Amino acid sequence: MARVRIAVPSEGQGGIDGKRAGHFGHCDVFTFIDVEDGEIKEVSVLANKEHVQGGCMVPVQLLADHKVQQLVVGGIGMRPLMGFKGVGIDVFYDGERRDIRPVVEDMIAEKLQMIAEDQVCGGGGGQ
Repeated sequence: MARVRIAVPSEGQGGIDGKRAGHFGHCDVFTFIDVEDGEIKEVSVLANKEHVQGGCMVPVQLLADHKVQQLVVGGIGMRPLMGFKGVGIDVFYDGERRDIRPVVEDMIAEKLQMIAEDQVCGGGGGQ
């Protein structure tokens, strides 16, 4: 089975035992979880970039540059969702839990659904 890199927008220092950020574009860091054969092989953290030129598309390119294949969000706008689709990153949705580890475990077990277009946010910091 191929190696898969999952990204989770995270608060503070991030990490597998950290808390997920409510809005992906305004998170402090992205936690990357590299999974192979259903097991977590490596966890790393990357600082998010400022929303300047390109706005909410900046994190799309950042994650694409770091070979992310899957993203788990608690909320996302239509424009970045379309951006992720355009770069081949699958976006999954879990609007409930803030702890990263159980969400990632459900991702590995294929229990999370890909986000539907009617689940997107209207933009801004709200969910």
